[in-house]
Amino acid sequence: MQDQKRIVARLSRIEGQVRGIKQMAQNGDYCIDILTQISAANSALRSVALLLLDDHLSHCVKQASAQGDQVADEKLQEASAAIARLVKS
Repeated sequence: MQDQKRIVARLSRIEGQVRGIKQMAQNGDYCIDILTQISAANSALRSVALLLLDDHLSHCVKQASAQGDQVADEKLQEASAAIARLVKS
């Protein structure tokens, strides 16, 4: 994975965001402020998911399509299923 360091760094920041949200809830912070932070964390996770999807398409699917046949079909089906899951979330 080409962007692995960048993705891991983003996930670490998201992990910190989630710990912050937990702390806000424990402190009894204003609900709207907590919801705002949850929304930001969700957006950050979607951004990472899109990076991963782009990486999968750019490398795995592209490489499989060069091989052709069943491998290409499997990778395309994986990508399609991943996109469907992202759209539902």
